[in-house]
Amino acid sequence: QVQLVVSGGGLVQAGGSLRLSCAVSRSFGNFDVMGWYRQAPGNQRELVAGITRAGTTNYRDFVKGRFTISRDNAKNTVYLQMNSLKPEDTAVYYCNALVIRSVGPNLNYWGSGTQVTVSS
Repeated sequence: QVQLVVSGGGLVQAGGSLRLSCAVSRSFGNFDVMGWYRQAPGNQRELVAGITRAGTTNYRDFVKGRFTISRDNAKNTVYLQMNSLKPEDTAVYYCNALVIRSVGPNLNYWGSGTQVTVSS
């Protein structure tokens, strides 16, 4: 059983910063990609940023230059540093661990969401 424990959400004013953490019960070597997603009310869940097993990072355009995904292999923890937050960043943020399989469906593990609210 894979567990992802998310923390770090909260209320912040526009322009402020927050750091989300996702502690994973297994080492990152077990997963192909670790990602952060978010879901705003009435919207579908969307990818925010990801980091591959090799350490390659990728970001959606709407967070580039403001958010940074990183990981601490010793702590099995992935982070999302969010700077210059905007009201439109308000959403529930989720951590995801992806295993890409050559046969059968990929495996997706989700942490519980954490609310991020950015006031104007």
